[in-house]
Amino acid sequence: MTSSDDLPIIDAHQHFWDVTLDKHPGFCAEPPLPFRYGDTRPLRRTYLPADYRADWGGHRVVGSVYIETEWDPTDSLGETRWVEKLAAREGLPHAMVAQAWLDRNDVEEVLARQAACPLVRGIRHKPVAASSPDAVVPGAPGSMGDPRWRAGFAHLARHGLSFDLQTPWWHLGEAAALARAFPDTLVVLNHTGLPADRSPEGLRGWRAAMAAFAGAPNVAVKISGLGVPGRPWTPETNRDVVLQTIELFGVDRAMFASNFPVDGLIASFDTIYAGFKTLVRDFPRSDRLRLFHDNAVRFYRLEGRS
Repeated sequence: MTSSDDLPIIDAHQHFWDVTLDKHPGFCAEPPLPFRYGDTRPLRRTYLPADYRADWGGHRVVGSVYIETEWDPTDSLGETRWVEKLAAREGLPHAMVAQAWLDRNDVEEVLARQAACPLVRGIRHKPVAASSPDAVVPGAPGSMGDPRWRAGFAHLARHGLSFDLQTPWWHLGEAAALARAFPDTLVVLNHTGLPADRSPEGLRGWRAAMAAFAGAPNVAVKISGLGVPGRPWTPETNRDVVLQTIELFGVDRAMFASNFPVDGLIASFDTIYAGFKTLVRDFPRSDRLRLFHDNAVRFYRLEGRS
């Protein structure tokens, strides 16, 4: 590990699962579903707080935010109940972003029941996304521009719920429009806008899209999910993406996160967090505290819990 290991960490994006529950249909698909890191079969194992604590090692993780895991979509509330029991027994996680399907008929009821759960801070529903920038169809069913999807999104503010957005960068124009249309809902972008294409052209497109999204006042970003298949996770590989993201959003609207165990497919927890620490080691300590801890506390309302 690098310097600044005394920094407290709130891991703003991590997962647990128990494969014996048979609640993750995507895990068992054959052949495995397409994924940006390649073969997901190594993830087909139970991963619980004891495993997570072993992975974080000597880093000072004082809390975590559990993000929904594509649990059986017919049982969204079942995942929340399972996480609440896990937290009561294990002391982790400290908050969660739950599942809800914004374009379904029962969205109002599901959001109300999720919001009533003490751990729940927000919702994630991955909108339909195009496979490339030139394949985007504005307003496609299930996308952020779909009126039905937006109608469900409109209920989040009434329940005090934020929204975790996972989408590739070429949909961030839609995301910026969504955030501006619903100024009372915090939109937290997952995985740095998924900059998988590290070519000069790809990075130019990613940066322009991130800048457009960052212009909305009610948005934040999680710096995570930075693995590139076939390349080791190193500070140098990810320097430009990390530092440009912080430049665009500012130290008050960015958070570091592990995405574990998923990012364990491409690097160890120590490699990732030591890399983050290396990249911001010259920042003032107050800024590093925001990136590693304070912003996650604020955005996920963890005061007094970590």
